Amino acid sequence: MMFDLFQKGGIVMYPLIACSVISLTVILERALFWIRRKRDTDSRLVGHVLDLARTRQYEEIKTRTHGSADYVVRVLVCGLVHREYSLSKAMEMAAIEEIKRMKRYLPVLDTMITAAPLLGILGTVIGIIHSFDMLGKAGIQDPHAVTSGIAQALLTTAAGLLIAIFTLFPYNYFMSKVEKAGIRIEKYATSLEILHGGDQEK
Repeated sequence: MMFDLFQKGGIVMYPLIACSVISLTVILERALFWIRRKRDTDSRLVGHVLDLARTRQYEEIKTRTHGSADYVVRVLVCGLVHREYSLSKAMEMAAIEEIKRMKRYLPVLDTMITAAPLLGILGTVIGIIHSFDMLGKAGIQDPHAVTSGIAQALLTTAAGLLIAIFTLFPYNYFMSKVEKAGIRIEKYATSLEILHGGDQEK
């Protein structure tokens, strides 16, 4: 049945299928990415880094954080490594890289959300043009051929909308994850800046 619908949709169904495959691939990749990020999150280690930074135990921080995959730990360590130059700027640059990594491929999903319905409408327009062409050739004696052609043409719009809808929810979810991660980075980076500023004042 699905194959019959695919055939009825016409040539525009091919790019729509490509859009669905691309969206699904990116959604699965990003889902796995965030599963790994959750597994790598180590709030206890972040707390240890801040405690050790308060007493300037930088070598201990280096030892404790070796091999850590927590993105907040990486940002804090980057700041501490470059503390003699600019701790805040170093953390800012590291945070930008982490956020960039989190947003990877999300513009692709955004494009699919926009492109899929447009391709669907294009397929419908092509189908309607074909139906009216049939009407011009067959005349009004065979209206069933025209209405069935229009019904088939609407399949592409339905397919495009389905792809966009089922891509929109994961896209918004991933964007919310990026936003929460950014807030977490800012929270701990600010704490480290305050501790480091306090050290400097002493």
